[in-house]
Amino acid sequence: MFYVYILKSKVDKKLYVGSTNDLRRRFEEHNKGQVRSTKSCAPFELRYYEAYFSEEDARRRERSLKKDGNALAQLKRRIAKSIS
Repeated sequence: MFYVYILKSKVDKKLYVGSTNDLRRRFEEHNKGQVRSTKSCAPFELRYYEAYFSEEDARRRERSLKKDGNALAQLKRRIAKSIS
C-alpha cells in the first residue's frame, strides 16, 4: 500500500502533506526530526491519510494537494473538524 498523509505541527500549527509506502515509519521519522523539510516543526500529529494500491496514484494525489490550491482547499472543507 501507498499512503498520502497530512500532518499538523504542534509547534507552528501548519499542515504538511507527504506520501510514503510505510506510514508508521515515516510518521516516526517526522517526529524524530529526521526529515529535513519538517525538522524544525516537530512534533506532529497525523490528521488524515488516504491509502492507494498504486504508488503512481499516491504520488499524483500528493502533487495535486501540494500544487493545486483548489484540491487542498476542497479537502480542508471536507475534513475541517479533523484538521482543526
